Amino acid sequence: METFFKINLAIHIVAGFTGFFMAPVAMIVKKGGKAHRQWGWVYVWAMGIAALTALLTSAFKNNWFFISLAVFSFYAAFAGVRVLKHKKIHLTGRVPFIDWMAAILNIAFSLCLVVLGIINLPGAFGYISITFGTIGIMNGSRDIKRFVLKKEEKQRWLFEHIGGMLGSYIAALSAFSVNNLNFEWMPQVATWLWPTVIGVPLMMRWMNYYKQKLSRGKSLNELVKTNY
Repeated sequence: METFFKINLAIHIVAGFTGFFMAPVAMIVKKGGKAHRQWGWVYVWAMGIAALTALLTSAFKNNWFFISLAVFSFYAAFAGVRVLKHKKIHLTGRVPFIDWMAAILNIAFSLCLVVLGIINLPGAFGYISITFGTIGIMNGSRDIKRFVLKKEEKQRWLFEHIGGMLGSYIAALSAFSVNNLNFEWMPQVATWLWPTVIGVPLMMRWMNYYKQKLSRGKSLNELVKTNY
C-alpha cells in the first residue's frame, strides 16, 4: 500500500506541474488554432489526472475537504471544455447525461465544502472552505440553469470557456501555493486564497476586454477562431 501511495503521489506531482506550465502556453498561442487546442487538451488531461490521484489518496484517508476540492477543481476545466460542445444547445435541446451528472456532483461536493467551512469557523480553514464551496455552487448552478433554459446567448460559450479554464488554473495555482509557498510569515488564508483574489479580477478584466471589442462591432471571428 505504501508503494501505491508513493507512485500515486509521483503521478499527481507530474500531472500537477504539467498542467501548471502548460496552461500559460495555451493562453499565449493563437486562440482557436491547432496549438491552442492541443496544449489546452494537455492541460485538461493533466488536471484530470491530478484530480483523480488526489481523490484516491483523499478517499483512503477519508479527507472530505480534499475530496471535494479535487472535484471542484476539475469541474471548472471540464465545464470549460464541455461548453464548446454546447454552442447549439438552443437548437438541439440535448444535454448529455455526463454534463448533468458532473454539474450535480460539483454542486454536491461544493456544498460539502461550505458545510465543512461552517463547522470550522472562525478558523482559517473555515473561510477557505466556504470560499471555494461558494464558487463551486455558483458555477454548477449556472450550468444547470443553462441546461434547463437552453437559451441562445450570443458568444456566451466564449466567456464560459475562458472562465472555466482560467478558474481551474486559479485552483491549480492555489494547490501550488499551498505546497510550495507555505512560508511561516504568510497566513494560511493568504496561502490558499491569493490566487483567487488576484486571478478572478484579472479574469474578469480579460472577459471585459472581449466584451468591449464585440460591443464596438468587431466580429467574434476577428477576435478568436471558433473552430475548436
